[in-house]
Amino acid sequence: MERELLILGLLKAQSQHGYKINEFIEKNLGRVSNMKKATAYSILKRLEKEGYAESSPGQEGNRPTKLVYSITEKGEKRFEKLLREVLASTDETIPAFEIGMMFIDHESVRDALACLKGRLENTERLLDTYRNAPKHPNGLGIDLAIDRRIRMYEADRDWLKETIALLKKQTEIDPN
Repeated sequence: MERELLILGLLKAQSQHGYKINEFIEKNLGRVSNMKKATAYSILKRLEKEGYAESSPGQEGNRPTKLVYSITEKGEKRFEKLLREVLASTDETIPAFEIGMMFIDHESVRDALACLKGRLENTERLLDTYRNAPKHPNGLGIDLAIDRRIRMYEADRDWLKETIALLKKQTEIDPN
């Protein structure tokens, strides 16, 4: 649902060909979306098939003709519906990390600590990346999404530090 919303939102902003959509996602939204090029093209084709988008041949300068996608009136309505659903919903999926945490007792405390310390280092790196992201010049939405990511990673970092401290105490009690 969120990937469809992303593509429709980009088409709502302006008609463009698939390459430009992928380039924009990669350069500007790589911090909030990990959508692959093949997925974006697949979604574009499906949106066109379902009547939410339409394509027409377009050419820039001397470059070869490419399909330029535009959002349709039906697509505008779909975008509005998806946007409202996403903004009002809570994410019910369980991240892989939480599933792993359910089984942490099957690891030695030392191995678990090593894994959690590695995650903490990665989280700190991600925080630095997000904090150093330039402000987006066109609208507040992308900056808000990045700010939310920062806060989520800060919460994860703080939880990891507390959990690592707890596990370290555990090794003092039971060194095995």
